[in-house]
Amino acid sequence: MIDVIDEALRQLLIRELPIKNNEIDIAFDQPKREWSARLSRPTLNLFLFDLHENKQLRQTRPMWEIHRQDDSTVVKQPKPLRINLKYLITAWAAEPEDEHRLLSRCLFVLARHPYLPEDILPESLKAQPAPVRLMVGQEEELPGSGDFWSAVDNEWRPGIPCVVTVAITPYQPVVEPMVQTGEIRIGETADGRQQKLVEGRQSSRFWSVGGVVHTHHPLETVRLRLVERGMEIPLQPDGRFVLTHLKAGQYTLEFSVTGQPVQRHVISVPAPDYRFELK
Repeated sequence: MIDVIDEALRQLLIRELPIKNNEIDIAFDQPKREWSARLSRPTLNLFLFDLHENKQLRQTRPMWEIHRQDDSTVVKQPKPLRINLKYLITAWAAEPEDEHRLLSRCLFVLARHPYLPEDILPESLKAQPAPVRLMVGQEEELPGSGDFWSAVDNEWRPGIPCVVTVAITPYQPVVEPMVQTGEIRIGETADGRQQKLVEGRQSSRFWSVGGVVHTHHPLETVRLRLVERGMEIPLQPDGRFVLTHLKAGQYTLEFSVTGQPVQRHVISVPAPDYRFELK
């Protein structure tokens, strides 16, 4: 993931500085004295000095992303982590004026883009849940300058802090069967602290069922009615519906499509499946 962000930043700078005929190098090295002594042409160095989770963007509710599949399964995956990659961008040239000019051009390029442009993102970053954010020149994102330059044994020089926020999903998705039928039992317990009902005592049982309608008609033209209760059942945009507070038995679902004959289906509650194909 880090190498992909590196390359996206490289392509952005090459395109918009612009850099022609390799007149300027772009590096991602630790700016040690022995490294800078080997430079043979003007260089922009983007040193990744820190990375950590952006806790402000952490999403815990809901904790899981759930995607329903047509085969009556669901794919569950924890929400992605949002990671801040912190770069220190420095310019290296023979003359301070050239360094300042190069650093200024870089600052203008990055400041124009609150997000990495989509057209330079590789395929692996195009499925991000949010645009890849850029923050440039924030003082609180600078490393401790004196300690930093002492640690790399080099001379102090100005730099641009740049933070790239990218989402990562390190977890494997979990595929589970979709819950289509749920049972609620109401009755007496031995005491108020227990959830188990007393055996042999009369209890009431109610069911909730979930189904789905497949049709070539636009779903906004489809109406669903539970005949025994005379009530209309809302259809979700993907054709799913839920029936609640049902006792075990048979019920009639009435489907009507604008300009088409009414279609009726008898269902049993409970049952293993509630999928319907409308003509």
